[in-house]
Amino acid sequence: MGKILAFLKKDLWKIIIILSLTFIQAMANLFLPSFMSDIVNLGIPNGDTAYILEIGGFMLVIAFGGIICQIFARFMSSKVSAGFSMDLRNTVFTKVESFSLTEFDKFSTASLITRCTNDITQIQHFLDMTLRMAITAPMMAIGGIIMAIRYGQSLSLILIVSCTAIIAVMAVNFSITVPKFKMMQTNVDKLNLITRENLSGIRVIRAFNAQATQDKKFDKANQDLTRLHLIIGRIMAALQPLTMLIMNITTVIVLWLGSRLVQSYTIQVGDLMAFIQYVMQIMFSFQMLSMTFMIIPRAMVSVKRINEILDTDPVIKDNNEEDIKTPDNTGKVEFRNVTFYYPNAIEPALKNISFVSKPGQVTAIIGSTGSGKSTLVNLIPRLYDVSEGEVLVDDVNIKNFSQHELRNRIGYVPQKNMLFAGDIESNIVFDREVIESEITESAEISQAMEFINEKEQGFQHPIAQAGSNVSGGQKQRLAIARALINSPKIYIFDDSFSSLDFKTESKLRNALEPKVKNSTVILVTQRVSTIMDADQIIVLDSGNIVGVGTHKYLMKNSSVYYEIASSQLTKEELS
Repeated sequence: MGKILAFLKKDLWKIIIILSLTFIQAMANLFLPSFMSDIVNLGIPNGDTAYILEIGGFMLVIAFGGIICQIFARFMSSKVSAGFSMDLRNTVFTKVESFSLTEFDKFSTASLITRCTNDITQIQHFLDMTLRMAITAPMMAIGGIIMAIRYGQSLSLILIVSCTAIIAVMAVNFSITVPKFKMMQTNVDKLNLITRENLSGIRVIRAFNAQATQDKKFDKANQDLTRLHLIIGRIMAALQPLTMLIMNITTVIVLWLGSRLVQSYTIQVGDLMAFIQYVMQIMFSFQMLSMTFMIIPRAMVSVKRINEILDTDPVIKDNNEEDIKTPDNTGKVEFRNVTFYYPNAIEPALKNISFVSKPGQVTAIIGSTGSGKSTLVNLIPRLYDVSEGEVLVDDVNIKNFSQHELRNRIGYVPQKNMLFAGDIESNIVFDREVIESEITESAEISQAMEFINEKEQGFQHPIAQAGSNVSGGQKQRLAIARALINSPKIYIFDDSFSSLDFKTESKLRNALEPKVKNSTVILVTQRVSTIMDADQIIVLDSGNIVGVGTHKYLMKNSSVYYEIASSQLTKEELS
């Protein structure tokens, strides 16, 4: 909670003003019934019109002042809570951006989206309500009780009983709803997960006519969330009517007993009216507190969920500044006895991997599905940290680089190509300082100019979210162009030519060769034809290296490689 409250420091003076305004408003509300009592007890019996007008005018001024204070307090509390929510959202999003893939696997993308949006909104609503009622409700309750006892001591027992009853109702409500709200946020996560999954995979769903199955999954999650909402709604719905019932019963009892006290001259009519007003104020303050209590349980759950993000230290982080090294940028990559386990995995995804990839060489990685190819290349830009051994770039352990410097040396084309909403140019440049000729050169090498020239707007052609308005091959070529910008010394192509036809791939590889001739190229592929000319080929099988060498060498000495090659090439090509 302390980390979240720290975001209010810059608005501390505004909070003090809000609390001061609500204090003035509460004081105005507390004094109005006592003035009314004076009018009824002194002004009306004596027929003193001047006194009535004087006190009545004073009451109007106080009431108007209270309204002005309330308006300003509400305006400022909305401004503070909205600003707080913006700052918190920025901080949470920045923290999420610093997470490694390990943290993303832990929280899930859908849950992180819910926490950045829905949870922060709940905290914002709670803060807004608390700022407006933190002073008003307690002051009206405590001050009202003191003033009520002053004007009707003989009726104070009724007040104590009714206040105790309201507190008991709120306590029971609170104890029931807190666990339900926790379940609700988990169900929101689940609904977001299914929604995101369905929208992302809409093409597959339609291709297999699986709409009905996916609808059932969504309906179940939706019904579970709705059912929980209804349970909480019913519990919450009972809170205000029960509070009103206690208030009304209290008013009836006060009027009944008060009329008898007035009849016996034990209490004056004005004092009884003032007492009733104070009872109403006390009950109203409890009603305000009950409204706050309705949002507290959900806000508490949201605070806990936000704190889980803020308290999570990324597994991958930079060393101390004095330990950071910046060696000459040559592009050499080396794996030394690397073993890697995914979080909570029993078996390692990679076992005792060792090899060297030098500048000017093409190192190809091939293997069956699930052999660990993508896992291996994900370790180089430090998307995951090794479990054992070390990965070196330019003869320095990558843990001794800053993450920015390390990734700045690498041109990475992931297996799943990702484009972002914007245009073609923004997706190639990706917020780096480049000149126009570099953009054009990268697009020409990646063979993207073929379709860019066909677009009326050229490089300014809009790209939809996730690149949904371009084909798989076009998306892949733009991803390659993005990696070529700034001419890094290390290139990682993770199955980056799979969506290209053989003609386009051949043209791309020929154009790429002079660009990367002085760089280290690590190429993950399923196509043997793509890597036949590679300087060294690493064959993976179940996370182990089972062969290293050229195509000709492996054809003679690696049964795994021969099996892969023979399944793709003709006898003439094999010989």
